[in-house]
Amino acid sequence: MVELSAIELNSVFHALGDATRRHMLRDLAAGERTVGQLAEPFAMSLAAASKHIKALEGAGLIRREVRGRTHVCRLDPGPLAGAFEWLRFYEGFWTERLDVLERLLREEDAEITPETPPTPENGDEQ
Repeated sequence: MVELSAIELNSVFHALGDATRRHMLRDLAAGERTVGQLAEPFAMSLAAASKHIKALEGAGLIRREVRGRTHVCRLDPGPLAGAFEWLRFYEGFWTERLDVLERLLREEDAEITPETPPTPENGDEQ
């Protein structure tokens, strides 16, 4: 099991808290990208894209390699595994809650479902 310290976990969730950075991570899941390629889908400068990339780097979610004048980024999924482990606790919580809701809805349906055959008096006309 991958465990992250509270500071590392905070950094990961901060990085994931921005839609632009989440989009960049999704792009990187398909393979390496240059900073320009990561910035391309957004109306932002390379400097603004670089700030997002630095936040992702700070969280350990990506690695940047300089190849000549080109900066190439790649996904490092390790910290995502730690965040997933943290979230897994709440998966059990929500599963339990949804099971209770399902049981209540089934009970309610059973109460509404008529146990006698339909007749003209209770709304079924032939």
